[in-house]
Amino acid sequence: MDKHGIFGGSSSEDVEAPLLLLPPAAREGAKERAERRVRALLAHRYPAVAAGPAACAAVCALVDLGGRREARNMLGVLAWVFIWWVTGAVPLAVASMAPLFLFPLLGVSSANAVAKAYMDDVISLVLGSFILALAIEHYQIHRRLALNITLLFCGDPVRPPPLLLGITGTTMFVSMWIHNTACTVMMMPVATGILQKLPRGGDAGAATPGCHEEVRRFSKAVVLGVVYASAIGGMVTLTGTGVNIILVGMWSSYFPEQEPITFSSWMSFGLPMALIIFLALWATLCLMYCSKNTGKILSAYLDRSHLRRELSLLGPMAFAEKMVLAVFGGLIVLWMTRTLTDDIPGWGVLFHDNVGDGTVTIMMATLLFIIPSRKNEGEKLMDWNKCRKIQWDIILLLGAGFAIADGFKSSGLTDILSDGLKFLKGAPTVVIVPVACTVSGIITEFTSDDSTTTLMLPLFAELAKSIDVQPALLMVSGAVGAQLSYLLPTGSPSNVVGFSTGHITIKDLVTTGLPLKVVAIAALTVLLPSLDF
Repeated sequence: MDKHGIFGGSSSEDVEAPLLLLPPAAREGAKERAERRVRALLAHRYPAVAAGPAACAAVCALVDLGGRREARNMLGVLAWVFIWWVTGAVPLAVASMAPLFLFPLLGVSSANAVAKAYMDDVISLVLGSFILALAIEHYQIHRRLALNITLLFCGDPVRPPPLLLGITGTTMFVSMWIHNTACTVMMMPVATGILQKLPRGGDAGAATPGCHEEVRRFSKAVVLGVVYASAIGGMVTLTGTGVNIILVGMWSSYFPEQEPITFSSWMSFGLPMALIIFLALWATLCLMYCSKNTGKILSAYLDRSHLRRELSLLGPMAFAEKMVLAVFGGLIVLWMTRTLTDDIPGWGVLFHDNVGDGTVTIMMATLLFIIPSRKNEGEKLMDWNKCRKIQWDIILLLGAGFAIADGFKSSGLTDILSDGLKFLKGAPTVVIVPVACTVSGIITEFTSDDSTTTLMLPLFAELAKSIDVQPALLMVSGAVGAQLSYLLPTGSPSNVVGFSTGHITIKDLVTTGLPLKVVAIAALTVLLPSLDF
């Protein structure tokens, strides 16, 4: 008989032994399981996801706007969408589509009305511009342009101020025609490619006393120059940034009786404004990050041969590149000449002013899918596969902005909110402009430029009506202020791109961006009264 007896009973030695070996998950304590569940919730961002509808429900249940149900519900929708935008609970494009179902469900507007906001002439302008930008990127035209212009300013021996002027000036010019973020992404590799020739900490070439510090400071200047120049260049044209596009759409929506903002009318204001800020940027970089010894130290590592070598690798311009440039140049001419002056009408009168900037943008972008590239048989300059990188999230964000603007107006929410800023009634321009610009300029440091514009412009539009001031004073001030996200990495994607290089810190952004912000507000205060639209 064995030790377990006839019936296989257990002995005292294994009374406490488990019958089955439990898996690790079953053996972990309650505390560990709770921590694991919390980590899973945070990883899926469920608290942030739930915060949106929770905020909307709280607003609808607790806020009383004098019995104005539509205005209360609109405020709830705004809270929901804004929380999703700020927290990144869902992708930007998904958060931007929320008005498509929230407006009809909460009675803010009908399904057809909100859907129409997601496609108009302004959206067409952005879509066509993105296609052209992708063509420029695909054929590396931006890189060729940057290397050629920078080569002119490098100098031999190296002169840091002209070199910085060449890099930042090129970035500003490119940013005038494509989105700020796309420009920064395109130009940053060009800038860092130049910096790669310079020694970094620990390199043998940095052994010279003061060499490493001079190189480190110049590297900061180059990266900061690209980041800020791309933001400044975006102010010049309507296509340079989504903020200007949103401004155009909301201006025509709120003030249809006013002169429309056209490509040429905006550029006549945006170019002088941008040039003033750009000169302030260049002076700030030279004074803060360059010394008398910088050029001497850089000359040992950087000369024109590097730029020539980079340029030679691109080879001569092919037929495809020339045609893309021709299409792009033709589009710029059409933009600038659609409307000219009251005495000299543009070509738009030939079509009874039924065409818009979006019309010609899509038309010229369509040519890219027709003109052959002459690289392979049957290949065109562009095909739809190359358009997969279109920033649909930005397009949907613009649509959401227009939908929210319409919702503000139709629900009456703007009438209520504008009462809070009526202290500006009767105030002079030198007070109204800085206040409006500063308010937008503070908010934009914590959320995207486009989101700030979407939230603030409807408020400023109704405020302008209620206090009886020229609407451009508030609308343009709010739009320009939303573009002054100069202080924090979270302010704009361009700041993140620069911050990710490892050459700059938050302190660098603050110390360099704050003077630029002050100069921008001052320049706006002086130039805005002369704006004529």
